[in-house]
Amino acid sequence: MAETLRIEERDDRIVVTLHRPEARNAINAAMVRELHDVCSLLEQRPRLLLLTGDGGTFAAGADIAELRERGREQALQGINSRLFDRIARLPLPTVAAVDGYALGGGAELAYACDLRIASSGAVFGNPEPGLGILAAAGACWRLRELVGASVAKQVLLAGRRLDADDAYRLGLVAEVVPAGELLKRAHAMLDRMARSGPLALRLTKLVADAPGGHPVTDDLAQAILFESEDKRSRMDAFLAGERR
Repeated sequence: MAETLRIEERDDRIVVTLHRPEARNAINAAMVRELHDVCSLLEQRPRLLLLTGDGGTFAAGADIAELRERGREQALQGINSRLFDRIARLPLPTVAAVDGYALGGGAELAYACDLRIASSGAVFGNPEPGLGILAAAGACWRLRELVGASVAKQVLLAGRRLDADDAYRLGLVAEVVPAGELLKRAHAMLDRMARSGPLALRLTKLVADAPGGHPVTDDLAQAILFESEDKRSRMDAFLAGERR
């Protein structure tokens, strides 16, 4: 039984709600362990993942009381970064539905997802240098890949916070919607993906995330898909519909 998460399992997706209302969903050691358990479920049986936060906040950061007690050895273990890397490598697409603050580790968790959708009240930021540390769980390179080096440095070095409009304009989020519609629209996005072939989605994610890219990688992935029964049945259905 998860203590810091609410988990809903469906046939085609898992919905995970961060739930530490007393700490604005700050990411602590228990939440890290429980999110690793979710990753294990999705690695054993690949499904889509929707991540969101409870109570009008995605995650207001990592748990500062725990960070205060961590030293060099804990930093070298990459407690949060290993988790976020694992989420980024999950077989099928992941979506973060962000309402309210996604700061520090909370922002890094959102950056690790494949897609983000935001409420009009969403705010992204990485204030770690103000606490004498750096954003070491992926923001220093993921944010640059998502919004470009200049904006990433404004966030990481100058403390700029990106509101929902900024995040949409810069491509960090796919859509901005009223808070009351956030989960509905996030599920609609997942519904569209769920209609695609799961193996096609999985290989597309692998190829899109592969560093550098190479035509041979595309060709090998396509060769696998061209021999799949899913490809044949989907194309047969498409052609049958055209003949009607």
